Amino acid sequence: MRTLFILIVGALSVPVYGQSLDLAVDHVGISFGDSEEFTGLRFNYRDRRLRKMTGINATIWTPFEPAHAQMTGIALGLPTTGARNIEGLGLGILGVGAEESLTGIMVGGLGAGAGRDIIGVAIGGLGGGSGRDATGIIIGGLGAGAGRNMKGIGIGGLGIGAGNDVLGIFIGGLGAGAGHDASGLFIGGLGVGAGHDVRGIMIGGIGAGAGHDLVGISIGGIAVGAGNLLKGIHVAGIAVGAPIVRGLVVSGIAAGGQDVRAVVVSPLYFKIDEGGYFRGVSIAAYNHIKGEQNGLTIGIFNWTRHLNGVQIGLLNYAGNQRKGLRWLPFVNFHLD
Repeated sequence: MRTLFILIVGALSVPVYGQSLDLAVDHVGISFGDSEEFTGLRFNYRDRRLRKMTGINATIWTPFEPAHAQMTGIALGLPTTGARNIEGLGLGILGVGAEESLTGIMVGGLGAGAGRDIIGVAIGGLGGGSGRDATGIIIGGLGAGAGRNMKGIGIGGLGIGAGNDVLGIFIGGLGAGAGHDASGLFIGGLGVGAGHDVRGIMIGGIGAGAGHDLVGISIGGIAVGAGNLLKGIHVAGIAVGAPIVRGLVVSGIAAGGQDVRAVVVSPLYFKIDEGGYFRGVSIAAYNHIKGEQNGLTIGIFNWTRHLNGVQIGLLNYAGNQRKGLRWLPFVNFHLD
């Protein structure tokens, strides 16, 4: 009994500065207060001294800055919690955060985020994101994002995006985008886009676009476009265009480009820019080709500077035909 009593008394340690009351042996057990290193179950208002914690850490508020703790296990925020790094499960009535990284599953009533990286699942009632990279599933009631790259699945009630590259499935209530390249499936209530290249499927309520190349399938309520290349299947309510177009284009009103090798359906207007090139089939009320046509145009009025193919329409003009044959009704035909 005496030995047991000594063990119990020894387990109860109160540090000199009164930071914590520990019911523990070798820092393993239950801690109340700001203990520095602990394994087991720990309760504290706000962490200042904590360096390493393994187990369950419950706090009322986020740690003093800069945070030092490496948290492994379960971090509970009543209402908020945080650490330098968290690995495991983080739950906060208001939020969960880390100065550096979050690894595991993090859920915050308002937000979940990390100053550097997120790996795993992060869900924030208002927002979720990382200052650098995010890999996994990121969901924010209003928005979600990463300062650099995102890989996985991202959903933002208003928007989602990354400063650099995104890879995976991303859905934004208003918009989804990437500062550089995007690959995967992207859906935005208003618009989707990337500053450089896009590979995959893009759907934007108003528009979809890429600063350089857009390869895959794109749908825009109003417009679809790219700064350099459109390749694949591209559909828009009003207009589709890029300097270079390959594949299938369907536009509600107009479509065009400089070098187009595609099947084009554009009820009102299809245009090839000055000195450009068209190969394929175009169906439009007015096919206006200020360059070379190789293929078939069908419309009410077909105009081409150089015809190497067939025009079918009420009135057709081919600038390279012999005099008397340049303007013809119904059909104009010329092969180089």
